[in-house]
Amino acid sequence: MPKGKLPLETKRKTSPLVIFARILFTGCLVWSIWFIFRNSLQIAQASGAQSQRVQELLNALAARVGLGPFSLHTVRKMAHFAEFALQGFWFMLCLRVYTRHFVRHVSWPLFCGLLVAVIDETIQLYVPGRTSSTLDVLLDFSGVVSGLFVALVILLFFRMCGILWRNREREIE
Repeated sequence: MPKGKLPLETKRKTSPLVIFARILFTGCLVWSIWFIFRNSLQIAQASGAQSQRVQELLNALAARVGLGPFSLHTVRKMAHFAEFALQGFWFMLCLRVYTRHFVRHVSWPLFCGLLVAVIDETIQLYVPGRTSSTLDVLLDFSGVVSGLFVALVILLFFRMCGILWRNREREIE
């Protein structure tokens, strides 16, 4: 029998919690990609109006904490970064629930995140009033990397907590 392979009758069943996490994280990832593409498909006027509403909200919140107003350009770039950071976060969590070796396979979500960023900017080439930018692809990809990193730190934190918890129980015995 090949190393690492279990006979069919001794193969462990997947935990219902893992199945639930797979469904949840995959659903969140699909939703975030849908959200990104939906925003890219908006014509320039609709996208601009949505950005202005977000700008008004952010400026009202910023004024409460003593920050200056954000320009529309800054709001749009922050939105690009944030939606792709969320996508990167979900990519990493999806990777984790499908494999135990998520650090080894981190190139998968990196590539997929870059692919979504390129497709996103390509979509905008065909939408009336919208343009595409290589800098936006870089900004989007940096959002993906940031989201992956945040999720990775959280995952590693929980892994360390689990290791410490198991070792604590051994020390008590």
